[in-house]
Amino acid sequence: MIKVVTVCGNGIGSSLLLRLKVEAIAKDLGIEGEAESCDSNAAVGKNADLYVTVKEFKDIFPETANVCIVESYTNRKKIEPVLAPVLQEMNNN
Repeated sequence: MIKVVTVCGNGIGSSLLLRLKVEAIAKDLGIEGEAESCDSNAAVGKNADLYVTVKEFKDIFPETANVCIVESYTNRKKIEPVLAPVLQEMNNN
């Protein structure tokens, strides 16, 4: 199971919408995952296999963290091409 944390500035709306997209994409790929949404301040303290966020928050994570940068919190057509290969690779390892 892949543990994913979706991250936005306040952890209320955008990261929740992104979490729903991540869950749907993982399900469609047949990948078992658990997703949680949170704000950028709390995200660095979360233990996750993958963090999904936009480029504005990339630098809050240590270089060793597995971070997937997406262009949108809500547009699946922009999220899936970037996220799907990452999820598939993680699932195969």
